[in-house]
Amino acid sequence: MTTLILVAILAPVLAALVNLAVGWCRATAATTVLGAVAVLAAGVMLAFRVGSGSHLALGGALRADALSVTMLIVIGVVGTLATWASIGYIDTELAHGHTDAGGARSYGTLTPAFLAAMVLAVCANNIGVVWVAIEATTVITAFLVGHRQTRTALEATWKYVIVCSVGIAMAFLGTVLLYFVAQHAGAPAGHALDLDVLVAHAGLLDPGVTRLAGGLLLIGYGAKVGLVPFHTWLADAHSQAPAPVSALMSGVLLSVAFSVLIRIKPVIAAAGPSFPRVGLLVMGLATLAVAALMLTVTGDVKRMLAYSSMENMGLIAIALAAGTTLAIAALLLHVLAHGIGKTVLFLAGGQLQAAHGGTDIAAMSGVIRRSRLIGASVGAGLIVLLGFPPFAMFASELAIARSLADAGLSWVLAVAMLLVAIAFAALLRNGGRMLLGEPEQGAPAIPVPATVATALVIGIGSSLVLGVTAGPLTGLFTTAAHFVGGSS
Repeated sequence: MTTLILVAILAPVLAALVNLAVGWCRATAATTVLGAVAVLAAGVMLAFRVGSGSHLALGGALRADALSVTMLIVIGVVGTLATWASIGYIDTELAHGHTDAGGARSYGTLTPAFLAAMVLAVCANNIGVVWVAIEATTVITAFLVGHRQTRTALEATWKYVIVCSVGIAMAFLGTVLLYFVAQHAGAPAGHALDLDVLVAHAGLLDPGVTRLAGGLLLIGYGAKVGLVPFHTWLADAHSQAPAPVSALMSGVLLSVAFSVLIRIKPVIAAAGPSFPRVGLLVMGLATLAVAALMLTVTGDVKRMLAYSSMENMGLIAIALAAGTTLAIAALLLHVLAHGIGKTVLFLAGGQLQAAHGGTDIAAMSGVIRRSRLIGASVGAGLIVLLGFPPFAMFASELAIARSLADAGLSWVLAVAMLLVAIAFAALLRNGGRMLLGEPEQGAPAIPVPATVATALVIGIGSSLVLGVTAGPLTGLFTTAAHFVGGSS
C-alpha cells in the first residue's frame, strides 16, 4: 500500500530530475508521461483497497482514503492527456521559435514537478504539509504561466503570484489558528495538524477560534480555487499559460485546492454547521454570478474557458454547502467530468491559438469545416460543459440540483440554475460562432500534431465512457462522501 503512495509522488519527481539533467527530447518527455501514468495507475490500484472507507497511512504523514484516491485518478487522467499533448506542443514551439532549448528544459522540468506537488497535496495527512504543497504549485505554475515571456504573460504571472500569495498567506494564518486551538483541545503537539487528529478532536475545539480559522482557510484556499473575491488571477493566468498547462490548472489544480476545503469542512462544521455552509453558499453564488456575467462579454476563447472553470467551481462550492452524501458524491463526479472535458477544450483551443496567432473568437469561424478533429473536439467539449447527455456532467448537475432541494436550499437552486442558464447561453453562442458558418477568406489551416490529436481522441472517448457508465467509480465517490462527513 505504502509503495503505491510513494510511486504516485516520486514518479513525477524522477521525471522532473531526468528532464532537468538531460534537457528536452522525446525520451525525456516520455518520462513525464510515464510519471502521469504512474499516478493514474497508483490511483486505480488504491481504489480497490479503500472501498470500505478505511484509510492507509505511512508514518502518520501520508494517507490514501477514498477522497485522495479520487483526486489521484483526476490528476492521473488529466495529467496523462496534458503531458502527452505537451510533446507536440513543445516541438511546435521550438519549430516556430517561440521557445528555445532552455525554455523547453524548464517546461519539461516544471510540468512533472507540478504533478508531484498536486499528488502530495491530496495524499498528505497533515494540513501544514498540504499548505506547503499548495504553495509549491503556485511557485511552479508561475514559471509555466510566463513560459513565453511576453509582456502579457509576465503581467499575468505577477498577478497570479500576488493574488494567490495573499490567499495562501490567509490560509497559513488559518492553519496556525487550527494548530493553536487543537493543542488547547488536548491534541499532541507533534500531530495537532494531522487530519485524523483534528477530526477526532473537532468537538473539543474552541468554537470562536475555529470559526475564525475556518473563514481564513475558506478565503485562502478559495483564492486558489478561483472563488470570489480572489478570483481575478484565474482568467489572466489560464489565458496566457501554454495550452497543456492551462488544462492542468483548470482541470486539476482548482479541484486539488478545493479538495482541501472538503477535508476541513467537517472540522469547521463541528464549531457550528451553519458557518461553513453560509460561507460556501455566498462565495459559490458570487462566483457563479461573476463567471456567468463575464462569459456574456468575453471575446477570448481561453478566457471563456477560464470563466467556465469559475462557473463550475462555484457550482461545486454550492454542492459542498449542501453537504449530503449525494451532493459530495455528485461534486466528485463533476470534478472528474469537468477535468476531462476542459482538458479537451484547452488542448483544442491551443491549436486554434497557434493557427490564428491569437485567441480572439471573432477571428475564428467555420472551425468544423477547416479541421474535423478540432471542430469535433470543441463541439464535444462544449457539449460536456453544457451538461448534455450522455456525458457525465448531466448526471452530476442533476444530482447536485436534487441534493440542494433535499437540503432545503430550493432558493439557492433557483438562483444557481438562473446563473447556469446565462452561462449556458453564452457558451452556446460563442461555440456556435466558432464552429459554424463560412470560414473567412484566407483562414489559416489548423495543424494538429499527432500527440495532441491522440490526446483529444482519448479525452473525448473518456468523457463518453464516463458519461455512459460511471459504475466502477460510484462506490468510490459514495465512500469518499461518507468519509468526509456527508449526511444522508
